[in-house]
Amino acid sequence: MADLLDVAGRVAAVPLALLARARGGRPMHPRGVVLAARLTRTGLPRPTGVPWLDEAGTDDVLVRLSRGAGLPPRLPDLLGFALRAPGERPVDLLLSSSGRRPWSRRVPVLRRDPATTYGSIMGYRSPAGPVLLAAAPVAAGVFDLGARVGRGPEQPFGRVELGAQTEPPDPPLHFDAVLHPPPGLVADGPMARFRRPAYTAARAALGEPLDAVRPPAR
Repeated sequence: MADLLDVAGRVAAVPLALLARARGGRPMHPRGVVLAARLTRTGLPRPTGVPWLDEAGTDDVLVRLSRGAGLPPRLPDLLGFALRAPGERPVDLLLSSSGRRPWSRRVPVLRRDPATTYGSIMGYRSPAGPVLLAAAPVAAGVFDLGARVGRGPEQPFGRVELGAQTEPPDPPLHFDAVLHPPPGLVADGPMARFRRPAYTAARAALGEPLDAVRPPAR
């Protein structure tokens, strides 16, 4: 099965690379806006052995809200919530508009309003078992980040407060959730094996594996 997924990812990488060149950078989610944001991690109530989920901390981050197919705003689209915590080892989260119930966070749902729930279609491996991440709006410009570990319930571990748009409003910020998972987590499962070669092709088409865009100082 893993070999088939790898082959499928390599096959998909060819049109994705061509699309990235045609669109000048992004094969998917071509339209979006990047916002400076503050991530405040409060930690999960039950330790998992993953510092990024367990420990409290505050980071200046970047969040890109986007439309998967780049359709006009009046039409539903697969919306994206991408978070970058810069550093020597950046952290990238890629979430897609999904069902509103914890059990449906992995089900992609077309929506118009970016103030919606987002889930990680791709899972992670951790010392405590499989991990799925999600974001849910709690106020205007504020999202709670949650994690479901193993068969347990989804629980909040942090909050993202969106700020001002960057300048330019949609800089060439390239996310890779497979290469840059949170510390202590490993991208795992069918979607990770499918995405890995596709991401590699997209980075090659873009010419730069990472960008130098950083959140402005607060």
